Amino acid sequence: MRVGTQSRLWVAAQFGLIALMLAWPANWAWDATAIVLGVLAVALGLWVFAYNRPGNFNIRPEPKAGATLVTRGPYRWVRHPMYVALLLGMAAVAAQAHSPVQPVLWVILAAALNFKAALEERLLATRWPDYAAYCARTKRFIPGVW
Repeated sequence: MRVGTQSRLWVAAQFGLIALMLAWPANWAWDATAIVLGVLAVALGLWVFAYNRPGNFNIRPEPKAGATLVTRGPYRWVRHPMYVALLLGMAAVAAQAHSPVQPVLWVILAAALNFKAALEERLLATRWPDYAAYCARTKRFIPGVW
C-alpha cells in the first residue's frame, strides 16, 4: 500500500474514532479526573505549539516540505507530544462519558495513533539522518517508558 494511502487511512481512523467517542451515547458528567486530564491535554498542546508552529507539522504523517526537526521543549521528552495531548484529551472524554464504550474506543485510538506514529517515524528517518539517534534517546509517547 502506498504511503499516501496509508497516511490518509490512519488520519481517517483517528478522526473516526474521535467522532465515535464524542457521539456515542453516554452518561455525560464532569468529574475531577476528566477535568484534570482535559487541563493536562490543553497545557501540553499549548506547550507543543510554543515549540512547533502549525506550519511545521502536518496532520498526516508525511513531513511537510521545508519542515524542521524539533527536538526541544516537549519533543525533548517524547517524540509525539501532540498525539499524547490528543490521547489525554480523549481520556478526559472517556472519563466524562461514564460508559464502557468510550474507554474501549480510546484504547483503539491509542493503537491507531501508535501505528500512525510508526509510519511517521519511518518517513522522518528518511528525511533526517539524525532522527534515529533522537529515537534512541526519546520515547514515543511516555517519557522513559514507551
